Amino acid sequence: MPRAKRGNKRLEKRKKILKLAKGYRGTKSKLYRSAKESVERGLNFAYTGRKLKKRDFRSLWIVRIGAAARQNGLNYSQFMHGLKVAGIELDRKVLADLAVHETEAFADLAGQVKKALDNEQQQRAAA
Repeated sequence: MPRAKRGNKRLEKRKKILKLAKGYRGTKSKLYRSAKESVERGLNFAYTGRKLKKRDFRSLWIVRIGAAARQNGLNYSQFMHGLKVAGIELDRKVLADLAVHETEAFADLAGQVKKALDNEQQQRAAA
């Protein structure tokens, strides 16, 4: 059986790590061991950052929807509940975009929400 020296595989692995470390300062971009540690740490931060980005955008959308809803005489929770009652299935991303870029459309939506909430209150009072 022939001897395997792993030369190419080892070199490819190290080149991959050093390529990811490109732009790092000092030995962290030149020496394999330092680069490997820095790259692993950086990839952990990137993984966490992708999760935090989703959280940050959702909170931004909620703030924008809440501000637009307050301009139309509702608070955020009333507005979201009214959407559910009215059967309007728009996600927060779309609602925030409407609130910022198309205020008239958002105002129409708020009007529909108010009607749905009024109907719900009348049904509760009748029951």
